[in-house]
Formats: sequence, C-alpha cells, structure tokens
Amino acid sequence: MKRTFLMAAVVALMASCCGQKKCDCNCNCGCGKCACSPAGTEAVGEAAVAQIVENEQYDLAQLKQDAEGYYILFDGSTLDGWRGYGQEAVPTSWENDGECIHLKGSGTGEAQAEGGGDLMFAHKFTNFTLELEYKISKGGNSGIFYLAQEAKDANGEMLPIWQSCSEYQVLDNANHIDAQLGVDGNRQAASLYDMVPAVPQNAKPFGEWNKAKIVVFKGTVIHYQNDEKVLEYHLWTPKWKEMLDNSKFCEGGEFPYAYGMMIDEGKEGGYFALQDHGDDVWYRNVRIKLMD
Repeated sequence: MKRTFLMAAVVALMASCCGQKKCDCNCNCGCGKCACSPAGTEAVGEAAVAQIVENEQYDLAQLKQDAEGYYILFDGSTLDGWRGYGQEAVPTSWENDGECIHLKGSGTGEAQAEGGGDLMFAHKFTNFTLELEYKISKGGNSGIFYLAQEAKDANGEMLPIWQSCSEYQVLDNANHIDAQLGVDGNRQAASLYDMVPAVPQNAKPFGEWNKAKIVVFKGTVIHYQNDEKVLEYHLWTPKWKEMLDNSKFCEGGEFPYAYGMMIDEGKEGGYFALQDHGDDVWYRNVRIKLMD
C-alpha cells in the first residue's frame, strides 16, 4: 500500500541574472535559490512529490524482552524482523555470524555492490531508546539511520534512505577521509551526520567495540557514545529548520525530496537501519525500549 505525500521541498527557479548556482551578479544563490539585489526576486516551481511506501510491520510480540523492558532485536540467534531497505529479504551483503550482524565489505562505498543494501528492522518506532554495539574496520564507514521512511521519487525509483532521516555516524575517524570533511567534526563517529558534531569525540579505534545509544522522545534526540552523552537536538523547532536550511538537505537544494520528509521527521515514527557503505562493519546486542 502506498500513500503520496506532497513534500514541502520546493525547487527554486534561477533568476535571470543567475544561469548557474554561482552568481555573476550581486546575488546570493544558495540551495538552488537566487535573490538578486536590490529587489531580491525568487521564483518558485512545482513541489517535489514522494511516495511513502507503507509495508507490513513486524509484530514486536514475537520478540523477547529483557528484564529492563527492552525488545531484543538481535542477539546472535536470528535475523527475523530484518530486511533490506526497499527489499523483501535480508541483502546477501549482510550475514548473521552467530554473534554479530556483519556487513561483508565490497569496497564499493555508497555505490553498493550487487546483492547489497541498507539493512532495516521492519517496524516503525516513534519514542524509544535504541542501544547497540558496533565495530568498524580500518578505514571503514557506516551509519545508523533512524526515523526513516521507505520512499520513492516521482518516477517510482527508491530514494536513498538518508534523504528521509537522521544518521548516527559510524566511522574509523583516524583512517577515513570523511572525518576531515564537513564542519567542526560533524562527520566523525556518533555525530548527527553532516549537521551536529559529537562532543566529546570519544570513539575507540577501528577493531574495537563501541557502545551507541540513541534516545528519541517527542522530538528531543540525544546521541550517546561509550556511555557518554555527545549531542542533543530538537526536531520540529525553528533551530531544526535552521539546521536543515544550512545543510545539504535544504529546501530547493540538490535533494528536493529530502527537506519535505525531514522537516517533519519522526512525527509518525520511522524505521531504523544499518548502512551498507561498502566497508566491513559489525553490530551486536541490538535492543530497543519503547517510550510511547
């Protein structure tokens, strides 16, 4: 079953003085917009439309719960409830090795090898505490997506999962170039990817286990790494809009569907998923506690 959302992402038309994003006149062109001084005109095009695909939800009653009330999503015994993003089964790039969920690295980065794809748990969560451990390979890159949607563009093609949601970065800070990109370390481990840096930066080196925890409650989001709070932000607020406006997800930008999905991110819950970035990565002890 599908339902079509009219996304708020607006494709801005360039004013006559700006044939490209770089202005030759006295303009300020950003995120596909052009405001020419002194009048400052901006033309608005058609809104981008995305299809949010609503699939059957995995019944949490089938899961074990621990003494603290957490549902056990993975303990090494089974991958029941897991499937690929936009897929019906677990991608062949992922395996249960009896202790961990392991992505068998392809070396293809975001391109994803045949049989690959992001691995998601097939149930939408709204208010929750998610805990897991991760171990990244040397020079490795991965991520934990949350509050995600399965969505298609106007041509019926699946949009990348990261265009609909937030990402807890998983990275070998010492050996992957992404750690040096972004702003103020906002692409390093445990950061809200490309938006908010994790402070302090306390990730352990590649090959060692790190603890990750993500808390989402009524729009408040907190990241923890190795039992230490490293960032907090608040969805649906003016500050959240400002963050989006200053990011690659901005309205009228390169990814026209992203803004509309992310500006209201989490209001109706969403999936969490583990990223296939082509590098070996291991996850274990995955559990979630509902706070609805």
